[in-house]
Amino acid sequence: MYSEFYNLTGKPFQLTPDPNFYFDSSTHHKAMAYLSYGISQGEGFIIITGEIGSGKTTLVGRLLQSLDPAEFVTAKIVTSQLDADNILKMVAAAFGIDIKVTDKAIMITEIEKFLRNNNKMGKTTLLLIDEAQNLTTQALEELRMLSNFQEGNKALLQSFLVGQPEFRDKWAFDPALEQLRQRVIATHHLSPMSAEETKEYIEHRLSLVNWQGNPAFSEDGYAEIFKYSGGVPRKLNTLCTRLLLFGAIEELEVIDGDVVKEVLEDMEQDNYAASASARLAQNGTLGSNGNSNGSYNTGAQINISEEAIEEAKEAGLTASAELMKLRKRVVRLEKNIKIHDRTIKGTIGIVEDLLDA
Repeated sequence: MYSEFYNLTGKPFQLTPDPNFYFDSSTHHKAMAYLSYGISQGEGFIIITGEIGSGKTTLVGRLLQSLDPAEFVTAKIVTSQLDADNILKMVAAAFGIDIKVTDKAIMITEIEKFLRNNNKMGKTTLLLIDEAQNLTTQALEELRMLSNFQEGNKALLQSFLVGQPEFRDKWAFDPALEQLRQRVIATHHLSPMSAEETKEYIEHRLSLVNWQGNPAFSEDGYAEIFKYSGGVPRKLNTLCTRLLLFGAIEELEVIDGDVVKEVLEDMEQDNYAASASARLAQNGTLGSNGNSNGSYNTGAQINISEEAIEEAKEAGLTASAELMKLRKRVVRLEKNIKIHDRTIKGTIGIVEDLLDA
């Protein structure tokens, strides 16, 4: 909707990570430098950590996009809670190695054969593990064991581990990971962007979809956006998408601080409605005192039927949209009332002047 209204050629703030929208902030630039350095070394582990939504996946996608497939064989794994055997299965599957048996020794042999074959063809094999904080200590040790494969002085596999902040503590302090620590050649923690970088990030993404300055963002608008997001890319994307949608509905040419505050209020209401629907669906009861059994302070209890729960869940899905429409109508009514009020006061002033005359 907003793309058509503002004549944009795409969605600049979609939540799905897209390496084409990569923004080279100072912290992402450092991370990319470490990744590039790691590739040039051709061995060991490179570790990148960052808060949720800090742009880790986009960073990794950008790296993979920049590599020549004629020189590199790459695979990416997004992990869940994997043990030692399952991580080997995931590695094999990610590289397209067809292993039909579950014997660990056979899996390792097949992976080693794959790595040596790539080396003979003059290709470097890279393994990127996303959400590495979910890996068990034993799984990390298996990855470390795979890094032992060599041809002469050259390592056959290099691994990049990308995870949330807790992974930084895990690999740094777990006594069982001492040998892995000795193979870490570079590490970087992604920090939030500054206020100035936040502004540049927004304009960079908009420019990639043919933004011609409509809507314009005022300085106080940028300030409110940074205040909410703290320079975290995912929060920025969520808020900016809502701002553009709101701007299209209201036919705005400028996104200022007041607009940002109004949209943030809408988002807060949406979050409240969603959480209320979730609590209702989970507990099946409602209570004013917040007890999980749904009892009121008076001791009375309301039991909600399954039909009512389903109706409430369905209502919750549309509540945010209906609430947004209602809020827009109220805003327009308030504007009209103010205009009429000024008109009436002006008319009264004219009448009083005539009577005095």
